[in-house]
Amino acid sequence: MSPNDTVGGSPPIPAKGLNDLTELAMDLRWSWNHSGDQLWAKLDKEMWERTRHASVVLQSASQDKLARAFADPEFCRMLDGLVKAKRSADTAPAWFQERYPGAPFGCVAYFCMEFMLTEALPIYSGGLGNVAGDQLKAASNLGIPIVGVGLLYQHGYFRQAIDRNGAQQALYPYNDPGQMPVTPLRRPNGDWLRLDVALPGGAVWLRAWEVHVGRVKLYLLDSNDPENAPSHKGITGELYGGDTELRLKQEMVLGIGGWRLLAMLGIKPDVCHLNEGHAAFALLERAKGFMGDTGQPFSAALAATRAGNLFTTHTAVAAGFDLFSPALIEEHLGQYARESLHISLGELMALGRQNPDDLEESFNMAYLAIRGSGAINGVSKLHGRVSRRIFAPLFPRWPEDEVPVRHVTNGVHMPTWDSAAADRLWTESCGRERWLGTSTTLESDFRRVSDEKLWTLRALSRKALVDYVRERVAQQMSGVGAEPAEIARTQAGLDPEVLTLGFARRFATYKRPNLLLHDPERLLRILRNPKRRAQLVLAGKAHPADRAGQALIQEWTRFIKHNENAPPVVFLSDYDMLMAERLVQGVDVWINTPQRPWEACGTSGMKVLVNGGLNLSELDGWWAEAYAPDIGWALGDGREHGDDPAWNAAEAEALYERLEHEVIPEFYSRDDSGIPRAWLARIRESMARLTPRFAASRAVRDYTELCYTPAAAAYRERAANNGLAGMQLTDWMRTVDRAWPSVRFGDVRVTGDSGQNRFEVEVQPNEMDPKAMRVQLYADAVDGGSPEIVEMESAPASGVSRVRVYRATVAGGRAAGDFTARVVPAHAGASVPLESSRILWQR
Repeated sequence: MSPNDTVGGSPPIPAKGLNDLTELAMDLRWSWNHSGDQLWAKLDKEMWERTRHASVVLQSASQDKLARAFADPEFCRMLDGLVKAKRSADTAPAWFQERYPGAPFGCVAYFCMEFMLTEALPIYSGGLGNVAGDQLKAASNLGIPIVGVGLLYQHGYFRQAIDRNGAQQALYPYNDPGQMPVTPLRRPNGDWLRLDVALPGGAVWLRAWEVHVGRVKLYLLDSNDPENAPSHKGITGELYGGDTELRLKQEMVLGIGGWRLLAMLGIKPDVCHLNEGHAAFALLERAKGFMGDTGQPFSAALAATRAGNLFTTHTAVAAGFDLFSPALIEEHLGQYARESLHISLGELMALGRQNPDDLEESFNMAYLAIRGSGAINGVSKLHGRVSRRIFAPLFPRWPEDEVPVRHVTNGVHMPTWDSAAADRLWTESCGRERWLGTSTTLESDFRRVSDEKLWTLRALSRKALVDYVRERVAQQMSGVGAEPAEIARTQAGLDPEVLTLGFARRFATYKRPNLLLHDPERLLRILRNPKRRAQLVLAGKAHPADRAGQALIQEWTRFIKHNENAPPVVFLSDYDMLMAERLVQGVDVWINTPQRPWEACGTSGMKVLVNGGLNLSELDGWWAEAYAPDIGWALGDGREHGDDPAWNAAEAEALYERLEHEVIPEFYSRDDSGIPRAWLARIRESMARLTPRFAASRAVRDYTELCYTPAAAAYRERAANNGLAGMQLTDWMRTVDRAWPSVRFGDVRVTGDSGQNRFEVEVQPNEMDPKAMRVQLYADAVDGGSPEIVEMESAPASGVSRVRVYRATVAGGRAAGDFTARVVPAHAGASVPLESSRILWQR
């Protein structure tokens, strides 16, 4: 049946209208823009409310429903308005165009193993994908030219069920591309765009897909091609599944295949942003392309392209990085190194090793990312410090403070995570453009919101969550054969007037999800206090191979099941993005209990901010820099204690104390109008101060200004003149490596008066060109500040003396003995110690 056919006497379905509807459905803007909700609900209210999946609503709509919808003038008016608004948003100047009318870069390629954009595209696991998806959405809002590159998994991450015994079961439903908002990329002649990557046993063919994320595009590769062998079809089968060899193949497909796809599409990024090290092979393929364009050898090509590469690490422990054995790298990448990069296997392995001479050392993808990037960052202030500690072995003898890792704290895409009610309140108080990088008065504007409006928002949000949880609990309990009376009793135990606590995340031991169960009886007493009741909603998955994490889930499910009269605690199975939205919109307090400093950032607590939820969290990740006594509650003393049972017990006790004597009493402390004024003052400050600060729009602006713009400029400078600067830098690095061992210190003399110390340092450069080094005075940081570094000036050389004298005067209160002389490499445009970690200390 064609769109123009009539159905049962109904008016025909207009082809233009159907095309417009398809255009909206295939653009994931509907996943964060509430303006289209009413349109999709008009088409199929039940399907929309259950799935929040516009493309499925459209695909599931019968011809009769479509005909009735297009016969409705209001539906057609809404559709026309939404299409016009979408096309205008796609082309109108945004923050980036207004801030940078000269366009400092043409394109950023954003690589990630997973992207959490919508439940309609289940190719994510958790936090890493959450950051990637939210940053693409924010880039779309801000008009930043970014393209995403990832994988389209046939099964994605597993789906979770809880059996009768409270144990986790892993399920792997098939991701049907026909039911997802993805479009196959095709050549001009209509053929599917395909490319190949060489693997042992033959090439693997990859199909390419396109996803529209507003004005940003995400490209996904898929190995489920009919021409592939079964083993190759399964490469993109599961996210974080399979063995080490499968992981290596996935990362080759993502990195090598992903960069090749961009080249086939004619996309030439100035910046390559690796969101974790999984895609680090893209840096090799980028260098390979530069070799082909310029004729430069690999070393010069890497030096040139390195400046345009950014590595963001999310890992807070060294054991978390992907490691591959030398034999596995040789089998899968040996030929690629020799024939494509024209380097030996040993040279390739050296890029991924701490010690290039250790032939037994595994290949570390994070090390490859560091050696192939011009900048590295962690994802919170604390994580930046942790990462400097982790990567310090790559920069021997350099102070930890100078290990070249900075930080850009994550943020979340507020329009994705706010409820419709919260969106209305923010729009009323701060305007529609509030997350588009144009407003500087968000904090002061939001502070004018009244207590009454805040309390109404929280009451509506809590009720919506309780209604949702009651429905989910009924489905969940029915699935394992629970009696109707037991289901009804559990549902009745949930009260929309009661303080609602939330805890939902990946169940892993370092996140300590069972800290609340340290004293089960005390927890029950706190929750069941007849005058001040509280209820707890839990959710989360443990990796199928993580038995310890699964045991933590089972401990909670047994606690719930074995306590009479249905404790005010529920565990919701199959935690996904749709459930996360409901939870962060409705909970009053979000609890987070990781073992510091293992939470690199943690974004779940950021999502409650926009909805008026409060945080009770360990001083780890983002909360370590966000916490203040008037906006939430903190656990811990801001120091690391390891996995100390005594400390865990102390923190569990502190958690109970916070809940029993601070959090719950404040919620129930009401005035004559029944309003908790102190509670709402805390909410107002949290929303006003923290929401703009921890929004993805702020994070992406930071990346643009602090990372992308300087990286693009540095890359263009090095790539100019056929990569001449890259070749010169490579020659300099080789010269430094050869001559550095000959550099020696001579005498050091210090004189001082009137609060000044004058230093005179003798250095013998010997084989080293004095212009290729700098002499400095260094003093350790004090009181949490930064190290003090003073550049020394060379006195005029006399005769043919091999000794050069360097002088500096230091004013201030530091003792002369605080300073130590050192020699470091120097080259215009080089990043030291990232590109040359040589250093010589006076003592």
